[in-house]
Amino acid sequence: MDAFDVGRIVAGLALLVLGGEFLVRGASAMARRVGISSLVVGLTVVSAATSAPELAVTIGAVMRDEPGLAVGNVVGSNIVNVLLILGLSALVVPLAVKQRLVRFDLPLMVGLSVGLFLVSLDGRISAVDGLVLFCVVVVHTVMTVVISRRDAKIPMTPVLAGGSNTADPSRGKEAAPADSFGRSLLLVLLGVALLVAGATLLVEGAVSIAATLGVSSLVVGLTVVAVGTSLPELATSIIAVRRGERDLAVGNVVGSNIFNIGVVLGLPALISLEGIPVSAAAVAFDMPVLLAAAVALLPVAFTGFAIARWEGILFVGLYLAYTGYVILTATAHDALEGFTAAMAWFVLPLIAMTLISFTAYEIGLHKGRQNPDQTKSSP
Repeated sequence: MDAFDVGRIVAGLALLVLGGEFLVRGASAMARRVGISSLVVGLTVVSAATSAPELAVTIGAVMRDEPGLAVGNVVGSNIVNVLLILGLSALVVPLAVKQRLVRFDLPLMVGLSVGLFLVSLDGRISAVDGLVLFCVVVVHTVMTVVISRRDAKIPMTPVLAGGSNTADPSRGKEAAPADSFGRSLLLVLLGVALLVAGATLLVEGAVSIAATLGVSSLVVGLTVVAVGTSLPELATSIIAVRRGERDLAVGNVVGSNIFNIGVVLGLPALISLEGIPVSAAAVAFDMPVLLAAAVALLPVAFTGFAIARWEGILFVGLYLAYTGYVILTATAHDALEGFTAAMAWFVLPLIAMTLISFTAYEIGLHKGRQNPDQTKSSP
């Protein structure tokens, strides 16, 4: 193992943490200044910014004729986002989920995941497929901003230094919000630059190490590159929940998954004209796992509009199991058969039973909170 590659990984991690701190601080401040919620900022600005490494890697992979790396990067990153990043974030602080996210953004994320699977069944994401996926994301972004502005009580009222939303000309502080917005924008741009640089260093070092092990480009994309390019989302989400911006953390992950499918895969497919080939292995296993992870998030979010710590533990465990299976399959390890049997006949049925039981229980609690007087109705 080359010490230079290890050094690039360590330096990349440091830049990711620093970039995540700047991006969260600047984005949350921008949200307050322009009168939109942290959730909307997470769904748009932050998600697009933290997906910049995925876009750079995918475009580079398509240009180098490495379609396995391009597809594996996006599919793996979306699996990482839901199972690992949301799971770890929920371990730090249970995540609140807004009703708007459940009613609109989560179903769209699931719908795009289904769409990606369907257009890949013929073994290629064509230019037309890419155009459709890209247009869906553009429409979603426009609708997100428009709905947020419409729902805002006073859309363009800036937040003054004293914390009041009421503009008072006598105070002479009209210039302060503009200056604050400029500083916030600078923090966002600096954070994005550090995130992209950090992810680039980390991925280059990790791919170099993985290549010495003789692993296929699809497996590298699903594991090493997926985790590496998702580290901006991880750094941003963890820092966001620690700073009390739980909406931004959830919106960042959901928005990033939407952006990854529609832009990171859709745009290169559209630009290349010939589309992006998709391997049979990805269609047979990895994309169904992506779809299952997206669907699994729906009942978790619906029950009490929160992602609890135990659900975070479950998500992280599922991600570790998935990664273990991918690595064992790639290396044709002797433990693969026993691992597969244990997962199929014991672990997955137990997880399904646990999810069904807790979901039913939490739905009952949620209904009880909505109708607290029902039990006292008749004398």
